[in-house]
Amino acid sequence: MAKIRVAIFGIGNCASSLLQGIEYYKHASEDEKQKPVGLMHYDLGGYKPGDIEVVCAFDADARKVGRPLEEACFAPPNNTITIRRDLPHYGIVVDMGEIHDGIAPHMADYPSERTFVAANEKPVDIEKRLRESGAEMALCYLPVGSQKAVERYARACLETGVSLLNCMPVFIVSDEKWAAQFAERNIPVIGDDVKSQLGATILHRAIMKLFADRGIRLKHTYQLNTGGNTDFLNMLDRSRLGSKRTSKTEAVQSVLPERMPDVDVHIGPSDYVPWQNDNKVCFLRVEGEGFAGTPIELELRMSVQDSPNSGGVVVDAIRCLRLARDRRIGGPLFSISAYTMKHPPRQIADDIARERVEKFIRGEIER
Repeated sequence: MAKIRVAIFGIGNCASSLLQGIEYYKHASEDEKQKPVGLMHYDLGGYKPGDIEVVCAFDADARKVGRPLEEACFAPPNNTITIRRDLPHYGIVVDMGEIHDGIAPHMADYPSERTFVAANEKPVDIEKRLRESGAEMALCYLPVGSQKAVERYARACLETGVSLLNCMPVFIVSDEKWAAQFAERNIPVIGDDVKSQLGATILHRAIMKLFADRGIRLKHTYQLNTGGNTDFLNMLDRSRLGSKRTSKTEAVQSVLPERMPDVDVHIGPSDYVPWQNDNKVCFLRVEGEGFAGTPIELELRMSVQDSPNSGGVVVDAIRCLRLARDRRIGGPLFSISAYTMKHPPRQIADDIARERVEKFIRGEIER
């Protein structure tokens, strides 16, 4: 199959894990390819993970801008687990992007190895760079709260015909006006705010739906997360969390037959713990009433490597975008967005979304 030419906005832990993971599956044994660990699909519509090719990359950190991509993805403040160190020579260097609101002021109060260090460089012409690279689609991995920056990159995608895979909780694909613009130009897009393969949101959704399906009256729930990557450090500024909280909360509320009062639902980051690095620890609690009003309570702790946890989801989303481009389908892809994103344009129950994704892959439904 032809290569899938991808641009990346933000070379942080998620981008690093994705690049390493693609190489991991490229070099997997034939047995591992038959029963791949950690992928929902090894072959998706004829496309394999190794068909994904990064053709340009943007960042704003002084330790990444101007460096070869295979080096920049390991540069501080990245601190995710190493999957595969020997990456290929991609033949591209990381371009200086536009910062806008991408770096929160409070980040300057922390040690350089833990936070962003803005490069003193002139931003490149984003549209020109996308066109020169031949990128078909772009992954948005900018920090939470980067509303203006994400919108700037989304505009660049519109102007160049590049599909957007928006992994961040800035509402583009789920915004009617933005979605309409991509549909008018027949550009397929997926978003917003990526779910992990097995993360806090997907698990919380499953548990809440199980309670409701089994006749349990839900009373209270919380989801508290801790981590030590730049995502958690960035989110210490609570003013940047509006869309993030909305995204995570709606992802859980949407599976319930009746919405819970907002005061009884608390979902969001809890704290930044530096020594955890890219390890994310989730604490869930659900309280309900069962038969004759008797109490039922559940508490759960889950530990995951945060950035690799989204890698398999993104690998599938990239290939679904390519199928849509092959079929000349434009606008939001509802099935794969619902299955892989917390705040898709249409919320669909996970089991139904999965069935629709399989039908989309087979070409039985359009989006």
